[in-house]
Amino acid sequence: MRVRTEEELAKAIENGEDTIEIEGDLKEKTLKIKATGKVAWIIAIGAIGVAVTIVIATGGTGAPASGIIGVGAVSVLGLPAAISAVSIAVAAGGVGVLNKLRNYRIVKNNDNILILKK
Repeated sequence: MRVRTEEELAKAIENGEDTIEIEGDLKEKTLKIKATGKVAWIIAIGAIGVAVTIVIATGGTGAPASGIIGVGAVSVLGLPAAISAVSIAVAAGGVGVLNKLRNYRIVKNNDNILILKK
């Protein structure tokens, strides 16, 4: 499945797609999420989880507060990847999708496309 947005990526992961082709700006953000070490990921996923909970619980009106709480994720992933991670998790309804994403392996990475396989 070919994806270009966080929502499409969340759907592909939740659907259990065997192969996901990621294009555009999302490619670099996904690489950042995948490249984060285990200890740093624990910090990032905790901050992302709190931010996602606020966004979902408030129907999006708590987004500014979630940004403040998401500082731990930003310090680990960088701002664009942290925002993308929160968007992916919100689209899927929780952070579990991000852990599933990290279980995919990179089989191709060039200037144009990132291909992940289960």
